[in-house]
Amino acid sequence: MDEKGLDRDGTITREGALDRVPEAFAPVVDAARAHITARFDGTRLHSAYLYGSIPRGTAVPGVSDLDLQLALHHEPTDADRADAAAIETALDRAFPQIDGVGILLSSTRTLLSDLERHDAGFFLACLCTPLLGDDLAARLPRYRPTTLLARETNGDLALLLPRWRTRAAEATTDAARRTLSRGAARRIVRTGFTLVMPRWGGWTSDLAQSAAIFGRYYPERADQMHLAATTARTPSTDPAVLTLLIDDLAPWLATEYTTVHGEKAPRA
Repeated sequence: MDEKGLDRDGTITREGALDRVPEAFAPVVDAARAHITARFDGTRLHSAYLYGSIPRGTAVPGVSDLDLQLALHHEPTDADRADAAAIETALDRAFPQIDGVGILLSSTRTLLSDLERHDAGFFLACLCTPLLGDDLAARLPRYRPTTLLARETNGDLALLLPRWRTRAAEATTDAARRTLSRGAARRIVRTGFTLVMPRWGGWTSDLAQSAAIFGRYYPERADQMHLAATTARTPSTDPAVLTLLIDDLAPWLATEYTTVHGEKAPRA
């Protein structure tokens, strides 16, 4: 892998691995594997994956969360979602070194579909680390930092803005503002990076690096994107920060994204 996250053939390298999991998080990963196996048998679960800072080896005890993707043989049901929520709660309570647990549920049909080939498929093949079962990445293509990948991964930012504004107006507590600022900032930084990804010619999930790369191409917005990256790591309770992110940077970014890469294929 080179400094731009590419293999020798120019395709994006899978960014995580189980042998990169920091020692402090190894018991968490072992427990996650055990909980998933106990709740999801082979008739329901095809495979399970880690993603985020833990398999990348950059997780910080007490700060980082645990992120999991489960690929199911069928479309997720209410029972699947209830079992996933129970696992989230059990792991979060048992391990102080993680600050929350998130489990994504998808069917193998969706993950392998043509519509999701450059979104959920890319996410699984390049950003997820196999934990249980047969790796679906073997049935997906190798990916390059193209406009198509940019459009299909983050070309729907505009659809999130009404929801974010509603949540901002209803965020009357520090906890609510921290949650919203963190989630919105993360998505904004990732969208800012993929806006310039084809020009830069590589891939990174590091938020600070993503913001810095974006700033090379849009220096007039570099300070705002740096603030977004900082907020993604250290959520803010300041309403002014939310206003800047949601009412200034994000709308501009959504418009610029469509101009450069076009609109993401609509989902049902």
